[in-house]
Amino acid sequence: MAMLNINQRLQDIFTEAIRKSCPELDDPPLTVTPNQQAKFGDYQCNSAMAMAQMLKAKGVKSNPREIAEKIVQNLPESELIQKTEIAGPGFINVHLKKTFISKLLSNLLINGVQPPPLASSKKVVVDFSSPNVAKEMHVGHLRSTIIGESVCRLFEFFGYNVLRLNHIGDWGTQFGMLIAHLQDKFPDYLMVSPPIGDLQAFYKESKKRFDSEEDFKKRAYQCVVKLQSKEPDFIKAWNLICDVSRKEFQKIYDCLDISIIERGESYYQDLMTQVVKELEDKGYMKVEEGRKIVFAPDHPVPLTVVKSDGGYTYDTSDLAAIRQRIFEEKADIIIYVIDSGQSTHMQTIFSAARMIGWYDPAVIRVQHAGFGVVLGEDKKKFKTRSGDTVRLIDLLEEGLKRSMDKLKEKERDKVLTPEELVQAQRAVAFGCVKYADLSHNRVNDYVFSFDKMLDDRGNTAAYLLYAYTRIRSIVRLANIDEAALRKAAETAEIVLDHEKEWKLGKCILRFPEILQKILDDLLFHTLCDYLYELATTFTEFYDNCYCVEKDRQTGEVVKVNMWRMLLCEATAITMAKGFDILGISPVQRM
Repeated sequence: MAMLNINQRLQDIFTEAIRKSCPELDDPPLTVTPNQQAKFGDYQCNSAMAMAQMLKAKGVKSNPREIAEKIVQNLPESELIQKTEIAGPGFINVHLKKTFISKLLSNLLINGVQPPPLASSKKVVVDFSSPNVAKEMHVGHLRSTIIGESVCRLFEFFGYNVLRLNHIGDWGTQFGMLIAHLQDKFPDYLMVSPPIGDLQAFYKESKKRFDSEEDFKKRAYQCVVKLQSKEPDFIKAWNLICDVSRKEFQKIYDCLDISIIERGESYYQDLMTQVVKELEDKGYMKVEEGRKIVFAPDHPVPLTVVKSDGGYTYDTSDLAAIRQRIFEEKADIIIYVIDSGQSTHMQTIFSAARMIGWYDPAVIRVQHAGFGVVLGEDKKKFKTRSGDTVRLIDLLEEGLKRSMDKLKEKERDKVLTPEELVQAQRAVAFGCVKYADLSHNRVNDYVFSFDKMLDDRGNTAAYLLYAYTRIRSIVRLANIDEAALRKAAETAEIVLDHEKEWKLGKCILRFPEILQKILDDLLFHTLCDYLYELATTFTEFYDNCYCVEKDRQTGEVVKVNMWRMLLCEATAITMAKGFDILGISPVQRM
């Protein structure tokens, strides 16, 4: 039994009524939104005003209030709607049926948070994270990694088949200098695995030689040619270098609980040759100053497919990748989680792919989920004191240290076991870094501040994790076991007579409409705002409605209000699913 998307159901009901009321309008506007003020009911449809405008444009005089009355008369019978009222110039306020909402909450408790069934199995490719070999992962990769992981989790929740791809920079001319330097520094690299501890330093050394030693530069170019013709010794050297990077990347993926399949630029080498041939055969290729270029519709800057020295570029590998994802992976949806600075490039690639006839946007959804840059607290690009980019691993270690300080400051080390303390430390540190990122609109730049993200007041992971743990402890302290809760969910009616019970019940059931919206726009701050609203609505409920009555003298539990326990449980399982999609691991005790 899937959770019902109430907003969607109301839209369906109103669509029918609007069509019957105004058959002469081709595409009447439909807006159904939750009401901000409880006294006006639960949802509001304000299509009547826009419909009156449309009729006026056709030369038909009409009064929005009369249109609203017509819509209400044409509403089909619904188990969802208690009553409707028309307010002001033609707002239709909808009051939901309490018994129906109560039944939906019981379903949620019995079946868990279930998505609506998919009409057909669909395949989604998500391209995210994608650092470069031999370079540190930095804060820019942090955003792509966190947002990309949540995009994957959301589609997986809805039942899509998701392929998570790490399009790492593991090919290109820089490998020439790295391999040449490897041969000099570790001549027996084929026999003994070279102890490259610090790939950064190794990269800098080789770059320095490349810029200053003419012989070395020549050798570096020869190495590139040998690597590209796949000579075994050179492939081995290349693999050794990639492996060192892989281990570094994996440390970060382990911290952030990221699962991803590596499929770097090297994967597309042979496919690029096919792309070049296809573009030539179809007559899209132009030659300019020795380069082979392709102009995509509506984009003044062409794609460079083959450089004058015969080498391929990012443009070539990105075209090969999108082609592979469409024809070999048979993707229905392809999402690129790459910073907004790449927006023009991505749109040019998409436009070229459509021009060549690889995909029709009505059939395959190809989307660039761009994001802004990470800023320091001085609102400038996030850098270390010495002006270097911040290494991601240092940042995460700093987060762990600060999170432990915070827990000790609250004297949690006195009540938690050492294992629980470390669990809480990791949950808070990594949860806060993810949440701080996801709770900002991804399109905007965001200011990275540990002080803000570890603050347990306001819309932060620290606050939500505490709120969740507190909700979980209410049921625990009332000594109710799983079996009793389950039995109650199946038999007890959830009463929603108190205004705070009603408000909480409706808030819990908005979860599906929130997720459905994010499936389209991939803006996860909406989910963060919702979880914060859910937590604060729960606090209002808990402060106003007793759940457990205890004896003042002995502290013994005298009375437990079972339907309110069920509301606690429904809040907790909804929050837990929200956390899961955001990649945050809650803890039972904190």
